[in-house]
Amino acid sequence: TSSKFSLHRQIQSPIPDSLPMPTLRSATLSPAPAATPSPTAVTPSPAAAGTTPSSAAKRRMTARRAADSPDSPQFASPHKSPLAGSGHFGAPKMLSGSPKSSRKRLYGDLVPAERPKWNPRDPAQMQAVKEALHVATTPSCGLVCRDDEQRRVFEFCKACVQQERAGSLYVCGCPGTGKTLSISKVKQSVSRWADEMGMETPDDLSINCTNLGNTSDIFGKILEKFQVRKKASGKLSPLQQLQRMFSHKESAPRRMLLVVVDEMDYLITRDRAVLHDLFMLTTLQFSRCILIGIANAIDLADRFLPKLESLNCKPLVITFRAYSKDQISNIINHRLKVLEYDVFEPMAIEFCARKVAAATGDMRKALGVCRSAVEIFESGLQDSSDKGAGVVTFDHMDIALSKVFKPAVVNNILCLPQHQQMVLCALANTFQHSRKKATTLGESSTNHT
Repeated sequence: TSSKFSLHRQIQSPIPDSLPMPTLRSATLSPAPAATPSPTAVTPSPAAAGTTPSSAAKRRMTARRAADSPDSPQFASPHKSPLAGSGHFGAPKMLSGSPKSSRKRLYGDLVPAERPKWNPRDPAQMQAVKEALHVATTPSCGLVCRDDEQRRVFEFCKACVQQERAGSLYVCGCPGTGKTLSISKVKQSVSRWADEMGMETPDDLSINCTNLGNTSDIFGKILEKFQVRKKASGKLSPLQQLQRMFSHKESAPRRMLLVVVDEMDYLITRDRAVLHDLFMLTTLQFSRCILIGIANAIDLADRFLPKLESLNCKPLVITFRAYSKDQISNIINHRLKVLEYDVFEPMAIEFCARKVAAATGDMRKALGVCRSAVEIFESGLQDSSDKGAGVVTFDHMDIALSKVFKPAVVNNILCLPQHQQMVLCALANTFQHSRKKATTLGESSTNHT
């Protein structure tokens, strides 16, 4: 019995004290199940195995480095144990102990900072909103949604300045599509480009044809820009002086002149002579004019300048299409970026953009609707005693849109006194339910009493 007990103790000998107890990390991140000591295996002492304590320590250090390598199981998914299927339960990978929460650590940089609330009862803030939405206000962030058109106009002007030759360009499109503002931006870009390239900056002249007393006065304004003294009356006209100047090399000016003629359709006369002579100035041999005409008529060059096409000097045509709903919404949001607070509900701006784009695509009308919605919101604040801050809602925008796109007939009916409106309703009901083409006021009133 004693010999059997001694043999049993030798087989189930305890683990020597020199080996450390396995920790949670080493237990869960062991590279293989075979590395886990079995309670039934015989663990020889270092002396019996022919090894020293230092070599055992080296083996433990090597195993620890292997566990820290990128290929080790600790870099696997924390929801799946690296010892899956071996009968051991691995602890899930813990997040790093950071003072910030995991959500804020992962998404904190993507969450936008809260904007200060708008105080509509502050007169300064209300005035800033109205100025940002005014048609005459040039957006500080620049003109958006017209990059392609501006690039084409700029390339045309750039080629004329580089080659020192005259040229004509016609810009057309529906009202409120950014034609005038785009050309103004191009003029600044051309001047800046010429300065950077060390070239002579061209002069520029902007003429609005609605301010001309006579259509032929446009030639006198161009002549004044070239700083040429006018001849005495009775000799050469301003047009004849320009033609003579551009026909001879000795009298031709050295500096290029960029002439922008806005509202060009006002120059259309019965014989169309003024419009034709204006474009013909760019065809002369020593001309220095870069002419850019702006008008709403898309087919102006085809209808009123057939002679230019026969002479192979038809101007280049660039069309500005009506704004889409996405472009209108983008422009309104860019104008409101100068403010430090939110003024409109996003749904209100989208509603305005959809309505205007479906009707005309006129950006000036969209800005007018937004200003009207702000004024309706402001009048509602004066009537209410609520001192809390708010924004322009969908309902305010709906009222503003109904005022702008309301038919003229409906507006005239609403302006009538109440009794006249009742008479109109009675007459409309009478003609709708009968085949009569005429009736008397007494008969109509009798049928609807």
